[in-house]
Amino acid sequence: MIQVLMALKFLSRGSMKGEKVGMANSLRASMSPGSIFRILMRFFQLIMGIVVIGLYAQDLTRAHNAGVKYDSKWMYATITGTLASFWAIVCMLPLVKAWFLFGIDFIVFILYIAAFGIFGKMYINEDPEGNGGIIRMKHAVWILLVNMLLWFTSFVYGAVVFWKYWKGKRSPTMAV
Repeated sequence: MIQVLMALKFLSRGSMKGEKVGMANSLRASMSPGSIFRILMRFFQLIMGIVVIGLYAQDLTRAHNAGVKYDSKWMYATITGTLASFWAIVCMLPLVKAWFLFGIDFIVFILYIAAFGIFGKMYINEDPEGNGGIIRMKHAVWILLVNMLLWFTSFVYGAVVFWKYWKGKRSPTMAV
């Protein structure tokens, strides 16, 4: 009976005294508010990138099925969503220091600015007159704006973390 109680106590603690910390405990201990923010930001960027792909690729599919040439604006938006989604997945990997590569976030931000400019000029002031395609594109413009803001936020966050890291590396109090 005593051994059963000891086993239950061991299982509830997750480790024995003096034993190295397990993977779950290590992960829990390494989750700072900054890393939680980073993972959530990248997750939303991934989801919103997939939304952009879905909104613009359906028109490309429709053009393909009709045998019509693809419109380069829709291709640009779809490729931007694809690149953004891919980069969001890469940045969610645990060993990637995405803040070190904050310049790529800036590039994706610029790509979304261009897409927002292209489609905003075409659809923001457009009167849909009951046309479902135009209504969908008006909504897609605001999705592009949200993506643009998400990528700008991750760029600024990465730049701040990089600056703090670089400043800490160069401080005279740190051992070389």
